[in-house]
Amino acid sequence: MKQFPLHKQHLSLGAQFQNIGDWETPEHYGDSIKEHLAVRNGIGISDLSSRGKILVTGEDRVTWLQSIISNDILPLHPGQCLYSTFMDHKGKILAYFRVLMLEDSIFVEDVGEVNDTTYQQFRKFLLYGTKAKMENCLDRWGILLITGPNASQLIEKAFGIDKFEVNPLEFKPIETQGHQILMARTEETGELDIELYVPVEGLVSVWDQIWSVGKPLGLQPVGRLALNSLRIEAGIPHLGPDINEVIVPPEANLEGKAFSLSKGCYPGQEVVARMDTYGAVKRRLVGLVLETETSPLPEHGAKIFSGDREVGWVSSSAFSPILNKSLAFGFPLRDFSKPDTELTIEIKGQRHRATVHSLPFYSRSS
Repeated sequence: MKQFPLHKQHLSLGAQFQNIGDWETPEHYGDSIKEHLAVRNGIGISDLSSRGKILVTGEDRVTWLQSIISNDILPLHPGQCLYSTFMDHKGKILAYFRVLMLEDSIFVEDVGEVNDTTYQQFRKFLLYGTKAKMENCLDRWGILLITGPNASQLIEKAFGIDKFEVNPLEFKPIETQGHQILMARTEETGELDIELYVPVEGLVSVWDQIWSVGKPLGLQPVGRLALNSLRIEAGIPHLGPDINEVIVPPEANLEGKAFSLSKGCYPGQEVVARMDTYGAVKRRLVGLVLETETSPLPEHGAKIFSGDREVGWVSSSAFSPILNKSLAFGFPLRDFSKPDTELTIEIKGQRHRATVHSLPFYSRSS
């Protein structure tokens, strides 16, 4: 079982760990609801270093990646990023990731706790003679997430930045304590989410630098449980539980975000184009609110019913401290995906009433 490079630092903060994939992952630091509310009301830090990370180099890096992924990276300039999927020929999602365009390379980050899923998929398509090289950076780079309404204040103080100015889906390189790191605006909790991509040899010093400034600001470590409830409140699906080989991108509401209908051929392109032309999306990712605050959480794969008819399944669930309700993501058939549709979810052999809710469940502007 792998441990995070900052395992000792997490232990010193009282982390309780859970084995997720190949990693011993911080589950919480004593109170996941406290962690959740710290992000909604102040500032939190989370370690995402178990996510897959790839560096693509070589003169064919752009044309090769453009030919296999679902989104269009040709318009990207250095400092910009976007979401994309990688599909099989049937349109099923094999990977979901962010693409960061650098001056002389491309950085790819898996969106979810999935180890090196994207790397293992891509390597099958890197054919002999292609002037591109992939480097698996899973163990060479760490990722720290600074999140919450006060995140920019911490970043400015910790790294000596006069004013934090990074737009969503943009990033900038910065140097700190002799280490070159990347700072990106991403989408993880529905708050101001800032990810720091840090070479593993610099993780401890950057972590200590953040905490020296963050502790007086009320910085709270945030584990996997709180990250899950935060992203579900914010309507953000992840690779693994929600985005996987069972569905195609339009079913996960990824139109205009993670695939292009105009860039030309790529694996699965004909399937998503046909869905767009004929409106043939079979099911949709929706939010589900269970009827009472005491309703148990459904597990991944729990069946969704309309009357006696099975119409879909649950992909993720969490208790929302903000709404004081049990929430879930589900994939019901299209005819049962409209807001306010009443359904039931089978949990441990019993049916519990739930109502379809538009996503997100929560946003700071609402």
